[in-house]
Amino acid sequence: MAVESEKQTSLHCLYHWARHTPDSVYLTQPFPDGRVEDITWGQAADQVSRMVSHLNSLGLPERSNIAILGKNSAHWILSDLAIWAAGHVSVPLYPTLNGDTAAYVLEHSEAQLLFLGKLDGTADGWNDIKGHIPEDLPIISLPLSPRDDTPKWMDIMAQCEPGEPRLPDPDDLATIVYTSGSTGRPKGVMHSFRTMIAAADGLQQLFSVGSDERMLSYLPLAHVAERAAVETQSLYYGFHLYFANSLDTFQEDLQRARPTLFFSVPRLWMKFYLGVNAKLPPKKQRLLFNIPILKGVVKKKVLRQLGLDHCRAALTGAAPLSAEIIGWYRSLGLELLEVYGMSENFGYSHANRPGQAKVGTVGMANPGVEHRLGDGGEIEVKSPGQMLGYYKNEEKTREDVTDDGFLKTGDMGEIDSDGCLRITGRVKDLFKTSKGKYVVPVPIENRFNHPKAEVVCVAGANQPQPCLMVLLSDEARAELETGGSRGELEQELAHELDAVNALCEGHEKLAFVVVVKEPWTMENGMLTPTMKIKRNVIENYYNQKMDEWFRQKAKVVWES
Repeated sequence: MAVESEKQTSLHCLYHWARHTPDSVYLTQPFPDGRVEDITWGQAADQVSRMVSHLNSLGLPERSNIAILGKNSAHWILSDLAIWAAGHVSVPLYPTLNGDTAAYVLEHSEAQLLFLGKLDGTADGWNDIKGHIPEDLPIISLPLSPRDDTPKWMDIMAQCEPGEPRLPDPDDLATIVYTSGSTGRPKGVMHSFRTMIAAADGLQQLFSVGSDERMLSYLPLAHVAERAAVETQSLYYGFHLYFANSLDTFQEDLQRARPTLFFSVPRLWMKFYLGVNAKLPPKKQRLLFNIPILKGVVKKKVLRQLGLDHCRAALTGAAPLSAEIIGWYRSLGLELLEVYGMSENFGYSHANRPGQAKVGTVGMANPGVEHRLGDGGEIEVKSPGQMLGYYKNEEKTREDVTDDGFLKTGDMGEIDSDGCLRITGRVKDLFKTSKGKYVVPVPIENRFNHPKAEVVCVAGANQPQPCLMVLLSDEARAELETGGSRGELEQELAHELDAVNALCEGHEKLAFVVVVKEPWTMENGMLTPTMKIKRNVIENYYNQKMDEWFRQKAKVVWES
């Protein structure tokens, strides 16, 4: 793969576009008061250069680690670029972290400064985090920051002249990304500018990305998936990047962007699907989709209302999405493509190609990527995006990377005759029933596709049989609260249970379905910041109720 000389790093890319297309809009930021701000490439480079002057004046040690905490915003990306332009290393923190974990990341990374961005304490961890920020840690507040007692980005812009950026060497350390951590303390994954830009160059070969694309940034920029698919690509290809204001305005923000490329995670694809079903029930969909004169019109209307009618390629990753749901989107005319990657390879590993998708797999190895199966069917990958190692943890680096340079992913899989990879589960997710039989939960979870089930989790370690916990969609819960028929839903869930069990081996058959009472969220620790279930947290939370549920001997159990 050959990265263009003028675009060796993300920072080189910023100044490349500022020279060649200074008046083109790069970033579009909506604000809570309804105002929308456009920032051109020229303005972006100017702001970054002014912040360089300020950072240089602080006398920070060379190659300092500088943290960024906040939801996605235009200035999150500008602060990332400014850190690099001043010769430092960026350390993103998830805005949904609890205070203890945020304190750990700040201490472990030895952060010398914090850029504090968009937070409000409602759908993020700010109320807990704010009491864990060291009092002696310098803070610069970005627009939409919850603090007004620190130096502010816009004031610095007015006070400082542009400084000369330090363009980095591609092999310099660029960022330390702390894993979202479904178990234990997060690990600091070190990436160079080269490993980051490799993802953008490789994705070009798959999706023919150009400068006329539009994307919406709303998944956490602290995660490599958004950093690779959105930040790095927008910088490399020079396209227009939009941001979302809030969950309440998400549909409006999506309509504003009308993205041509769209990346999301299974939980949100499921939410979109359930939202359409709530307005246009599946039975009515099947009827309309089978009328030749109407089906095209109806499908286009559905995509238009989702804000995805201009989308030529849509990606899903970070966790499995059932083949049935992928097939539903593809039937609408949206080419939804499953991709696969990890923090440790900057998300650059496998992808389904446009026009060549193999539903049920994560596609073939990306250009420049090698893959193989190791002990126990564990997927091992060698990627141009592969990390430099774990920060201050050489022992873990040696444990996770083989002597010949392959990353042990912790995922189990199968590679078919076409070279397509199918993920079959996590090595650590396997559990034994009391009969001594191993259960692999992910394939079973993927088979359960009731239109009112938002997310599911197979559990049952040391029990006679596994069971399935179901979180109903917001719409389904609201329907029940306003007098909807519990009996009818119970029958439907029991029928889906039978259908799933018909495809399971004897020891895998689900004893029952539990409809859980409380939502699983990032805030209560049940989900990672990329909306994957934290299986161990969920299992521990419900473990004490298992015996009672088994005693009920019912197909569908309602958590009391």
